[in-house]
Amino acid sequence: MSGHKYTPAPTEPPPSYETTRALPLHQASAKPPLRVPLPLDLPVLSSIRDRKIILASASPRRRQLLAQISLFNLSVIPSAAPEAFPKTLSPFEYVLQTATQKAMTVYSGQIDSPDGEPALVIAADTVVVSQGGQILEKPKSEADHISMLKGLRESVSHKVYTAVVVMAPLASARDPGYALESTVEETTVNFGRDISDEMILAYVRTREGADKAGGYGIQGIGAILVDKIDGSFDNVVGLPLRPTLALIEKVLRNDEELVDEFAEEEEEE
Repeated sequence: MSGHKYTPAPTEPPPSYETTRALPLHQASAKPPLRVPLPLDLPVLSSIRDRKIILASASPRRRQLLAQISLFNLSVIPSAAPEAFPKTLSPFEYVLQTATQKAMTVYSGQIDSPDGEPALVIAADTVVVSQGGQILEKPKSEADHISMLKGLRESVSHKVYTAVVVMAPLASARDPGYALESTVEETTVNFGRDISDEMILAYVRTREGADKAGGYGIQGIGAILVDKIDGSFDNVVGLPLRPTLALIEKVLRNDEELVDEFAEEEEEE
C-alpha cells in the first residue's frame, strides 16, 4: 500500500476487570472515555480518502453511515432534479431510476468544476412499500403520519428498498467517460402487532419520522415500533454499507482495467 501512512494502534492496555473491582466505588462506577476506532484500512478506501468524494444526498444518516467505513471528508451536493418518476413503476425500478438520476445530475454538474472532477459520486434512494405494494412517501400531516403507521402495524410486514449508484470518471478516453455501478437491496420489516394507538401517537409527536418515507426511523426512537427485520439494518436506515463498499471497489477496478486495456491497444497500434 504505497504512500499510505500507517497509524499505529493505541499503546495503552484495555482496562482490567481486576483493577476495576479494586477501585473505590465512586471511581469504579465512573465510565471510562470511549476510544475512537482507527480508520478502516482497506486499499480501495485509502486510494480515495484524500480525493474529492461527493455524496449526492442531503441525508445526515447516509453521511453518518459512510463515516463508519472511514469516508469522512465528503462533499454533500444533493441533486436538484425533481423526483417525478411514476409510482406505477415497480419499487425496484422506481428507486433505481431515482438514484441513477441523482448520481447523473450531480456528476454532470461537477465534472468540469473549478475544484476538479470528483473521484467518486455516491447516490442513493430509499422507499418503504406497504404489503399491498404502495410506495409510501413522507407523511404530509400529523393525521397522515398516524394513518401511515397504523397501516404498517395492521399489515405487520412491509418492504424497504434502497438503490445505491456509484460513479467515477474514467482515466481512459473510453466513451461515455465514466464507470457506473448500481444495486438495489431489499429488507423486510415487521412492526409489532401489539403497538397501541397511544404509542403511535406518542411517536408521531416526537416528529422523528416526519421527514422519512414510511414515517419512522429504525435507528432512533422508531425502533420501538419494530418487532424484527429480515435483511440489512443499514438498508432500512438508508444506505446498505457492504453493497456500497462493493460498488466503490467495482467502479475503481473497472477504471484500472480499462486503462490497462487501452494501453495495450495503443501498443498494438
